[in-house]
Amino acid sequence: MDAFYASVELLRYPQLTGLPVVIGGGRDAQPKPLDGLAIDQLPLSQFARLRSYTGRGVITTATYAARKFGIGSAMGLMKAAALCPDALLLPTDFERYRDYSRRFKQIILDIAPIMENRGVDEVFIDLTNVPGGQREGGRVIARLIQKQIFLETGLTCSIGIAPNKLLAKMASELDKPNGISVLFEADLASKIWPLPCKKMNGIGPKSNDKLTAFGLHTLGDIAACDTHWLIKNFGKSYGAWLYESAHGRDERDIVTHSEPVSISRETTFERDLHPKRDKAQLGEVFTKLCERLASDLDNKGYQAKTIGIKLRDDTFQTTTRDISLTKPVASAKDIRRAAGNALKRAPLNRPLRLLGVKLSRLVKTSDVQLDTPAPSTLDLFDDVD
Repeated sequence: MDAFYASVELLRYPQLTGLPVVIGGGRDAQPKPLDGLAIDQLPLSQFARLRSYTGRGVITTATYAARKFGIGSAMGLMKAAALCPDALLLPTDFERYRDYSRRFKQIILDIAPIMENRGVDEVFIDLTNVPGGQREGGRVIARLIQKQIFLETGLTCSIGIAPNKLLAKMASELDKPNGISVLFEADLASKIWPLPCKKMNGIGPKSNDKLTAFGLHTLGDIAACDTHWLIKNFGKSYGAWLYESAHGRDERDIVTHSEPVSISRETTFERDLHPKRDKAQLGEVFTKLCERLASDLDNKGYQAKTIGIKLRDDTFQTTTRDISLTKPVASAKDIRRAAGNALKRAPLNRPLRLLGVKLSRLVKTSDVQLDTPAPSTLDLFDDVD
């Protein structure tokens, strides 16, 4: 999907179309209502601007007009404000985004029923046996998918068509927004090898820096390397993957169902919160995180046997602690109690900038036998002097 969260917001606020808009603000970024005016009629003066933002929030996504200023996902809002102070700031609305995600995926399933869910805004689909799926190299089906998604949701998407998942992902980035790109193995030399190494999904910043240090700047440079040299310098598994991927090879199948490994929620505070002086506020945030996780478990039909906490202090030191339970839990009270016990094992002598809770060792609720009532709850930071 094209700038998914931002595009969903533009459906609500069409007056912002074509303007630099950043999604990632808190409640303060909610547009101010005016009597007698619907939200799609609000003047720009009622919307928050990046120039007035203060805090540690990060960008969830941004419109293409904002991206022209160098603004991107996961960038700090303060940094983005320096790049484009007049950009408009909107709060995130994940419930709305999940609703639109379900809608566009159902549209795809009605056309191509073999689909791999890759998150809220991306999927892989198998066109092999879809009637007409091979016409014009897949372009006919791609146009149909784009048309139906736009007609039923008002959103656009970019589609990459290729013999495997690796190339399809790369192709989907070649003509955004609202583009269709078809990529064959024969196109590697002309379309893929000239691209910077970091354009390949799986090559992160650290790997890219290491490749650059070796004088490898493009995917073609990697493809020209000897396999043994890549394995020697990047490890057996990753070195072999680099070689195969640079040559456009990917044997992964479409995965239509997978079990979640873990679920987590975390919050970065607008200001550092001290475990002693801000105990009440931390406790409130902690409770909300546990409640959201309990809702996540309920929606997915799972319970958790390991509960963990994550802390990041004012020196950016990150600490994690886990508690393994003999019986799985699913309620907010039980999650909160276990996470509170994990917290007892963590250092709480410095102000905190981030607090998170993680659930792992998930089991299906349908596989869990009825258990005894949960123990009483434990207040966060109660034992902090």
